Amino acid sequence: MSLVNEVIGFFMKSRIGRIDHFRNYPIETQFNVFHNLIERARFTEFGQHYGFSDIKTIKDFQERVPVVTYEEFFPWMERVLKGEKNIAWPSEITWFSKSSGTTNARSKFIPVSEEALHECNYRGGRDVLSLYVENTPNTQLFTGKSISINGSLHPNPYNESVEAGDVSAIITKNLPKWAEYFRTPPVEVALLDKWEDKINYMIQHCSSENIVAMLGVPTWGVVLIEKIMEETGTKSALDFWPNFEVFFHGAVSFTPYRTMFKERLFPSSQVKYMESYNASEGYFAIQDDLSLQDQMLLMLDYGVFFEFIPAEDWDKSFPKALTLDEVELDKNYALVISTNAGLWRYKLGDTIKFTSKYPFRIKISGRTKHFINVFGEELMVENADQALSKVCQELNLEVLEYTAAPIFMESEAKGGHEWAIELAHDPVNPQEFIQKLDQSLREINSDYDAKRHRDLALQLPVIHFCPKGTFMKWLRKNEKLGGQHKVPRLSNDRKLLEEILEMTES
Repeated sequence: MSLVNEVIGFFMKSRIGRIDHFRNYPIETQFNVFHNLIERARFTEFGQHYGFSDIKTIKDFQERVPVVTYEEFFPWMERVLKGEKNIAWPSEITWFSKSSGTTNARSKFIPVSEEALHECNYRGGRDVLSLYVENTPNTQLFTGKSISINGSLHPNPYNESVEAGDVSAIITKNLPKWAEYFRTPPVEVALLDKWEDKINYMIQHCSSENIVAMLGVPTWGVVLIEKIMEETGTKSALDFWPNFEVFFHGAVSFTPYRTMFKERLFPSSQVKYMESYNASEGYFAIQDDLSLQDQMLLMLDYGVFFEFIPAEDWDKSFPKALTLDEVELDKNYALVISTNAGLWRYKLGDTIKFTSKYPFRIKISGRTKHFINVFGEELMVENADQALSKVCQELNLEVLEYTAAPIFMESEAKGGHEWAIELAHDPVNPQEFIQKLDQSLREINSDYDAKRHRDLALQLPVIHFCPKGTFMKWLRKNEKLGGQHKVPRLSNDRKLLEEILEMTES
């Protein structure tokens, strides 16, 4: 097996030269991606509608094609869903990635072309391994198996001949044989529709396998590991996975979970953590330096053309989008993408900040819809994650899930924020937790601090410490168990919060 490990490791390193190329020539790489997309799509209905054949520059493209949300792009998308061809991308769309609902539908359906599957998703998966091997020369990653918690596949409600499902399920369904050899559970188990059946199999069988890595959302990693620990009567995951080496995580911020993983689940300095940014719409960024926590290299040669809308403009009807050469460091941008699956100037919904240029590294700061700004406090998910992590570290607590929403001003009463937080164990002194969280938020966010000054506009937060399993009940009720599903952290309305609080009463 050591020879296999060396051979696969050598193969993975062969990609580093191409990664170095776009590290050194990022603007040129994106310019080439842009022109390739325009050229390939110019005879589609979308391309003809917007005159792709006459587009010569990025400025031409930006002037002709509007920035759109999923809802605004849906008339084009619906035709593809129903089986029409050559609508927004020339090749046949055989898969649709299904993700969280929007205002016009319970779920979003994102096209996955053959080009997107191979040039974006699979390339991203290989590059995660390539960059990990580059960072870890003595890795034994290919001497054991990697465990992943996938979503499932379902018929496309618009066209039953085409399947839809969580993007992780689509990738697993189409994995090459060599990759399947190094992963677990088996495909037929990984794609099971019922979460309970899938997790029970993994508890029974994966605890005795030689697991060296885990891939997935931190939330579901915690659920699986804790269930195996409970079943086996062990104190940490290293008791049943002694050769465990790395957790490849994504989808939600690792900040609230970092202490739990490092000090309780995998209490060893030998275990590494590596972040990637892959969504239903594609693979976008990978941590290329394990010493740079929460920073990821923007992957520029995956058939995705990136644009960036400054935070102050993202709600405008005709926002000005910037290209890579125009961005500034440490500023919030809404991410806009055009892809090799036929998404055009598509507003992804995520916000990012650039942490470096040349190479261009980013960190995810939140969602364009998931923040609280009712009173001018501009509280982003990044702020909430950092504040909660700091408080939990000080009080020796572990946060499992949380969400927060505004308390609206009524009559002469002041507004505020109301939180539902699920911890591994409730705090000994709840009031101390509340005070510390408030203080930490004030230190991190100057706008929040200004509104809290002498209770000017915001009162002290109201916090509900939910029983363990509350958020799982909400996910189960909304059919969001497993895969890349996650609980929205912040909202400008109270719908989700009130649904969560109802769970504590049932």
